[in-house]
Amino acid sequence: LCFRRYLLMSLTSCLFWNTLGFSAAVDSKPNILLFLADDLGIGDIGCYGNNSIRTPNIDRLAREGVKLTQHIAAASLCTPSRAAFLTGRYPIRSGMASSNRYRALQWNAGSGGLPANETTFARLLQQQGYTTGLIGKWHQGVNCESFNDHCHHPLNHGFDYFYGMPLTLRNNCQKKNPPDLDAALQAKLWLYSQIITLAVLTLTAGKLTGLISTRWKTIACVTLVGGLFFISWYSSYGFVQYWNCVLMRNHDVTEQPMRLEKTAFLMLKEAISFIKRNRHGPFLLFVSFLHVHTPLFTTAKFLGKSCHGLYGDNVEEMDWMVGKILDLLDKEGLKNHTFTYFASDHGGHLEAQNGSSQLGGWNGIYKGGKGMGGWEGGIRVPGIFRWPGVLPAGTVIDEPTSLMDIYPTVVHLAGGILPHDRVIDGRNLLPLLQGRAQKSDHEFLFHYCGTYLHAVRWHQKDSGAIWKAHFVTPVFHPPGAGACYGKKICPCFGEGVTHHDPPLLFDLSRDPSEANPLSADTEPLFDTVIRKIGRAMEEHRRTLTPVPEQLSVYNVVWKPWLQPCCGTFPFCWCDKEGDSTQIV
Repeated sequence: LCFRRYLLMSLTSCLFWNTLGFSAAVDSKPNILLFLADDLGIGDIGCYGNNSIRTPNIDRLAREGVKLTQHIAAASLCTPSRAAFLTGRYPIRSGMASSNRYRALQWNAGSGGLPANETTFARLLQQQGYTTGLIGKWHQGVNCESFNDHCHHPLNHGFDYFYGMPLTLRNNCQKKNPPDLDAALQAKLWLYSQIITLAVLTLTAGKLTGLISTRWKTIACVTLVGGLFFISWYSSYGFVQYWNCVLMRNHDVTEQPMRLEKTAFLMLKEAISFIKRNRHGPFLLFVSFLHVHTPLFTTAKFLGKSCHGLYGDNVEEMDWMVGKILDLLDKEGLKNHTFTYFASDHGGHLEAQNGSSQLGGWNGIYKGGKGMGGWEGGIRVPGIFRWPGVLPAGTVIDEPTSLMDIYPTVVHLAGGILPHDRVIDGRNLLPLLQGRAQKSDHEFLFHYCGTYLHAVRWHQKDSGAIWKAHFVTPVFHPPGAGACYGKKICPCFGEGVTHHDPPLLFDLSRDPSEANPLSADTEPLFDTVIRKIGRAMEEHRRTLTPVPEQLSVYNVVWKPWLQPCCGTFPFCWCDKEGDSTQIV
């Protein structure tokens, strides 16, 4: 009897302490490490089926953690997608969605950006005692009214430390590449300038030879107007490398223009230094890669090493950087106390090409890519989580989730409270990741292209079906090409899109490639599904409130008085980083 009583007490004690230990592991404040790639396609990494680009370190994360197969970006372009990621809200709620053709921030010296009244997860974690850092790409704006008010700056949105690029990489950042910032507009401006120059030369020659009867005053006026016209546009577009290709540490510009040959090393060195400084935690580190956005500048160590040209080289370099940071976690004994996440901001850029060379990513079996608000290839991205001892290793979850879900998930892990004065569209993923829940909390996901609703996804949980209705789709160019190669990126509205009534309907659980649209003749539930989605759209629209559009043409254009500058404007050039590329 005594032995049985002792055995029962021992088992009870073990269960109690195991439960307590598990609860403590979940309830304590882990370090949080977020990796976000730029323009990476879901088909570009090994654990999602690629067997020709080597990504052993990202694959290690998936092997040691949880892999999501339906991880969805809230937008198919950088600025709005990242705004949603940081705030847990559709970008249309914060004004970070565009109704014009400028769907992402174009200049460091624009006045648009993430509004100060938006609360990022970094702000909430900061309030919970986390040291917060952002290394890499921001692309959420810098200034509002003066060159140093930094109203949109990361340090004004909850980050204690920032090192990186306030905007995004462009071809313009590398002199040998053709410019990609407003390339079509620049070509027109050059043409108009040449026409004005030719007119001035013709008038002058005609006056000197007596063939044209005109006054010198008229010729002087035309020359002055032409000169002012040229200066007005060339002062911005002629110096994009200086205005946009800038590195900052906190509020200070450290490189202008950037020296791309050492940027990857600098980013890695800063990430490693941040972790070492804050190894006693808790810390939030958001590593926002400049990889794999064009111009795909890759260090010599990785050039020519992949089977997929420059793009593959760039992916493999990024994977190496991930590995270095993961190795540091192991070395510092932080692996088991760090919640790690890897994703991409949206799908690969199909139209990124140089002749016959593909410079954009591969989106696997999914139709479309970057810039396409509805098609899966533009919004379905890798999603990998690791937290040893808390999340089951080697798990695959085939449930709809969103990049917006990171917001409530990390706030929950930090012991914070979500804002009650606004709609949060993300859902806490921890129950799903741990296996305590079998279904996603998302019933509907809304797929915007700018401010235009292109598609809606309905997760019919009782049947397992995932219906997706497309109300607007881009017109591919050339027809049937699967992308908008003639335009470099697909539009959201106007003549470049097709409106569907009734909408195109797919069941992604049976047709993930969206190859065979359903109809009332082929799908008995067609009308029921369309009505259900229609009611969901009406309810969703009732939750939207008017806000200032941060990506309006006025907010997007270059304003010289807002230009970050490490000297006295317009003499903006410096290199405060030196030549060191040693990883500390």
